Amino acid sequence: MNRLIRAVIDTHALRHNLRTIRERARGARVMAVVKANAYGHGLIPTALALAEADAFAVARLEEGLALRAAGITQPIVLLEGVFAPEHLLETARHGFDLVVHDPLQIELLEEYSGAARFLIWIKIDTGMNRLGFRPEEFPDALARIQRLQPAPLEIRLLTHLARADERDDTMTREQLARFKKATSGLEYAVSIANSAGLFGRVQLGCDWVRPGLALYGGSPFEDRSSAELGLHPVMSLETSVIATRKVATGETVGYGGTWRASHDSVIAIVAAGYGDGIARNLAGGTPVLIDGQRAPLVGRVSMDMIAVDVTKLNGVHVGTPVVLWGVGLPVEEIARYAATIPYELLCGVSQRVPLELR
Repeated sequence: MNRLIRAVIDTHALRHNLRTIRERARGARVMAVVKANAYGHGLIPTALALAEADAFAVARLEEGLALRAAGITQPIVLLEGVFAPEHLLETARHGFDLVVHDPLQIELLEEYSGAARFLIWIKIDTGMNRLGFRPEEFPDALARIQRLQPAPLEIRLLTHLARADERDDTMTREQLARFKKATSGLEYAVSIANSAGLFGRVQLGCDWVRPGLALYGGSPFEDRSSAELGLHPVMSLETSVIATRKVATGETVGYGGTWRASHDSVIAIVAAGYGDGIARNLAGGTPVLIDGQRAPLVGRVSMDMIAVDVTKLNGVHVGTPVVLWGVGLPVEEIARYAATIPYELLCGVSQRVPLELR
């Protein structure tokens, strides 16, 4: 079936990005972050394509269960951990690795009466102020986990960087200093680097890296493109022209008449809208690739359609191919026109947009 709109997923680009990350990681193992439906790229197909990853990271138990049901055998880390005894039993049954960031989660482990031994990641809050034990709370948390019976299979440590995407920000160095002080004298494996940390200027030094956006070919930085980082876009959001309109000088296009033609124009109507996950607040002038050529978005994004000024292009007709982001049009560039980040655009692609693997 020839779909009007589809998210084309390039599995070769996924594997290329994993290799690039490995080179950057300098021997550290790679925990591929596939939470949130692999940032909109499809949880199961992404994990299957990344068979060479050392582990996978998901936010929630349901995501881990879906991976196991698909036959994924690599370690799977539950980044938010679990919060109920029955969830801990599921964790034991399926061999998930646990992040522990709250005293309640330690209590669950202390009350656990099964025989399973868990691999536990203790999260230290070094400044993100979201999840984790503060440095002054960490020694007690560690001591309690060390006393667990049955003993943990392994203990590892991690923290999360709040401003690594600002490559010269001093907060990253401050977080690293807090983490180093809190873990001084300990010989547990550690994980610090997300995508921004991996490609940033601050040397992090960790045993495990946790790339997310970089796996999918996006740049976490405003001042460096994905191409400059050696990454290839994995998702191309493709659609086509479904109508063309001649618009006379002075006429408007779309809801609210927010765009008015300053000269006689040709407008292409494209099958894509906020019902597909296109940000409604995309600014006028946002570039769209029409048969490989850039043309500006005009008027408001509607539920199923956008309008593009193709006056300067030749041969645009019903069926002309369109790329909204992907090869030739980085998602991070489009994100700037929506005053957001590429993560949101990728995760926001709606369920009515089919994924097409290549």
